[in-house]
Amino acid sequence: MDKLFLFFCALSAACAAHGSTVSADVAVLGGGSAGFGAAWSAAQLGSTVVLVEKEAVLGGTSTLGGVNNWEPGMGGTGVPYRVYQRLARIPEAAGIYRLDRHLAWKKPWEKYAFPGGILEADPCLTYAHTLLRHGPGMGDEAWFRQYCHGVIFEPGAMSGVMLDMLKETGRCRVFLNTALKEVRHADGRVSEMTLSDGTTVRAGIFIDATDGALCAQLGCDLMVGRDSQAAFNEPGAPPEPVMKMNGATLVYRVTPVGGTEPDRVEPLPEGVPETCWWQGNFPVAFVGVYPNGDRFVNMLPTMRGEEYLALGAEKAYAECARRVRAHWHWYQKNFDEFRRFKLQMIFPKAGLRETRRVRGEYVLTQNDLIAGLSGQKHDDIIAIADHPMDSHGGGGPGGELREAYGIPYRCLLPLKTENVLVAGRAASFSAIAASSCRLSRTMMQLGEAAGVAAHLARVQGKPLRQVAAGDIRREMADRIDQDATRCR
Repeated sequence: MDKLFLFFCALSAACAAHGSTVSADVAVLGGGSAGFGAAWSAAQLGSTVVLVEKEAVLGGTSTLGGVNNWEPGMGGTGVPYRVYQRLARIPEAAGIYRLDRHLAWKKPWEKYAFPGGILEADPCLTYAHTLLRHGPGMGDEAWFRQYCHGVIFEPGAMSGVMLDMLKETGRCRVFLNTALKEVRHADGRVSEMTLSDGTTVRAGIFIDATDGALCAQLGCDLMVGRDSQAAFNEPGAPPEPVMKMNGATLVYRVTPVGGTEPDRVEPLPEGVPETCWWQGNFPVAFVGVYPNGDRFVNMLPTMRGEEYLALGAEKAYAECARRVRAHWHWYQKNFDEFRRFKLQMIFPKAGLRETRRVRGEYVLTQNDLIAGLSGQKHDDIIAIADHPMDSHGGGGPGGELREAYGIPYRCLLPLKTENVLVAGRAASFSAIAASSCRLSRTMMQLGEAAGVAAHLARVQGKPLRQVAAGDIRREMADRIDQDATRCR
């Protein structure tokens, strides 16, 4: 834990000098997966960029939130692949995983069903093996073992790679530990934003890669909770809107005990009960094995999403930390393989799968997921995904998809705005669609599309809504071809 946080703190020193007024072609608010993808893409193409992140490091949920893996899925080319190439050159920074055990795959000789699933690196796998998810799913063990793989990585290495890539463009200034304070705008056009340290950022185009913080100040239409069936005619939507959200998880990390240390069950802190007080039974978890042998534990979930928002970040985090202690105690007490590990750290931020969404020119819905690329009629698709509908405790339909689907450029164009794009989990999705396309590599891909669109709008002298999706796709595809050439 100490080394990880020292690394995080060291990275924060690399941020740009604060104060006064800075100007750029593109301003990106939020340095998570989407924000990084947007900032790097625009800067790498030749636009000047300012990236603002309220935390001490980049990466968001992928780093501070402990979600240190990319799940199987189409659309992980482009910027995600470039990031992986950099990670793969760092010793013990990343690996390609397979799903080793799963509670549904218990074998007769096993002592117990694993309490969830465990992801283990396999040196025989390549990045290309991670680019598929749709199909029969985990119910077909043989198929899933053969075709579905992902990436696991060290969070400090991820943050470092992101920062290095931005610095190497020579066109991106990064502000860390800095939050949005106020937006100056008129008639849907943003002219500048004031930051928490007093800095003023001026730009021609603004990209909101947060939970909609910038768009909220503009008065954009925001969507929260489960949409009614009447809203988008989705077959899996409830008859009336419901304030239920995808669950939040506080991920924790465990490390092997030393060779001379005895197996043990770590004691519970005072005031934390042994039994699960928040949902009757302890939730299952996905456990990922880092290249150095540590493991992360990702509960499904730790807290209901609407409960987290109602409590507020500070109180919700404190309660989630109590639940982590109880969950780890249960793991050790009932599954003896975990007695050779000890709790190393609880990640400093909870992983929020859903908050609010910004209504755009088009809202991606369950109908798009069902139709797939073969049935969608959009001519402005700029990203693809194939993760199942997946709402942890938030209600709604689930299940694997029969094929990949596309995300239109219009989902990145908030209504009532002129020079603003939204990228990330706050983009224009229904709650059901968001449960599928919220994954990190998809968000990075949306950020890439937003950064490319912003750059093209500048060099073509066009409003964002007049940038052709074909031009965005062509620019993104050209960079994929460049990647392929380097790999040959």
